[in-house]
Amino acid sequence: MDGTLGWGGASMIGVGMTTDRLLWERAATGDGDAFAEVYRRHARPIYNFLYRRTGSWSDAQDLTSAVFLQAWRRRDEIVLHQDSALPWLLRTADYTARNESRSKRRYRRALAAADLPLDTERDHADDVVDRLDDQRQLLEAQAALKKLPKHERDVVELCVWSGLDQQAAAITLDVAVGTVKSRLSRARKRLREWNLASFVEQENES
Repeated sequence: MDGTLGWGGASMIGVGMTTDRLLWERAATGDGDAFAEVYRRHARPIYNFLYRRTGSWSDAQDLTSAVFLQAWRRRDEIVLHQDSALPWLLRTADYTARNESRSKRRYRRALAAADLPLDTERDHADDVVDRLDDQRQLLEAQAALKKLPKHERDVVELCVWSGLDQQAAAITLDVAVGTVKSRLSRARKRLREWNLASFVEQENES
């Protein structure tokens, strides 16, 4: 068992077979049901991406909420140029996670400067995660991925961890598909050299 969620459920009548782009256009007019369907479709991959980025159930839940709150607030500003909202949501998740990480570093530096003890109390969710073997593996994976150049790490997170195909990853990163392919190939080679071949074996080749 891992910390990722298996959210899902039956599609709502009238929206189940509609593209994200059309749902987004309806949400921009205030259609809450249309936005709820976008959430139902993509909350799980966004949460899983953030969980693997942060290593914390509680942080991933909070950040997932922040991503979709941002999406709702900006629904009338953002125009999707593809049928899926996932690339835009993943870019927002990446930005949100980076901001959160910077905020935590600033907080810790401020405490250190004030010579105050850090708050080391952990919530129950984090304590549960620590008892799972997959948490240890996740931390090892995060440490290994930090050794990769950022542009290669981003591709691995999207194609391997989030399960995006190379076309969707290219849209998310705003680069050519060939660039994604070459970066992923270099990352696969490095990870194999570090005896982490299990990472690259999960890649979606489409």
